[in-house]
Amino acid sequence: MPTNPYETRRRGVTSKSLIVDLLSTITSPYSVGVSALVRAGGLFGLGENSMRVAIARLRAGGTVESAGRGLYRLSRAALAVNREVVSWSRVEEKVVDWDGSYLAVDTTALPARDRRARRVRDRTFRFLGFEPLTPALHVRPNNLRGGASACRERFASLALAGAKDASTRAVAPLVFELRDLDRETEDRARALWNVEALEDGYRETTGQLEAAIARMPDLSRDAAMTESFSIGGEALRQIALDPLLPRAIVDCDARHQMIEAMRRYDGLGRRAWRDWAGESVELLASPIDASGLDAAAGSA
Repeated sequence: MPTNPYETRRRGVTSKSLIVDLLSTITSPYSVGVSALVRAGGLFGLGENSMRVAIARLRAGGTVESAGRGLYRLSRAALAVNREVVSWSRVEEKVVDWDGSYLAVDTTALPARDRRARRVRDRTFRFLGFEPLTPALHVRPNNLRGGASACRERFASLALAGAKDASTRAVAPLVFELRDLDRETEDRARALWNVEALEDGYRETTGQLEAAIARMPDLSRDAAMTESFSIGGEALRQIALDPLLPRAIVDCDARHQMIEAMRRYDGLGRRAWRDWAGESVELLASPIDASGLDAAAGSA
């Protein structure tokens, strides 16, 4: 039986995912030395050789780039992919008042037989909170800032991040506003999301974060670093994959309380990780485990 309740979860951390998660929290133009990455790997039972091999492979794959001798940072392409992850603290800024209309995506022109393209599409729908109203039409409340235009851009960005070849990203979906549904269809649309599960998740995650906040002062620095990485990752998945439904459908106050608890916890985690990469390196946020985010969204 592990002495730390989060030890089992840490065993799932890989050298590659840890490096990406760590580098995604570093503000530009800073970079991180290989010794700091190796030291962080040791907290999770990852050996020096494993970390060095992972750095080399990430660099060869274009995810990581060299910033000088023994210094590394995420590449520009990888930074674009991580935008959805590191922007969790500003997620409520994406929401505006709901006028009762919906954003809709027509999927009839998207590749039907290409399994990879379908996985990319489904992953993107999950990140953006769309659900199928009909086999050919996915919808979500039109309460995201920028409306259909901004949604098209985010859809294209996320789809590009998951695509490996031109054929996967060749067909852009048709995104538009949908209004004046009949009562039966409106009721069906509002019932597409499991609101009870969402609200239970808000309360449960808030409780976990508040318990972790209370426990943090009693932890050693290493324990605070590893626990904040694990617990923060769980909260991240809850926040990043939230459909951001309007108040008419979901309890927005419960969602806000969860995000506020995460902000407080992130501050404590950032304090624990503050000197990990060097006193002169500024962290955007506390490093957290984002390795399960793609799997939860339907990895491409």
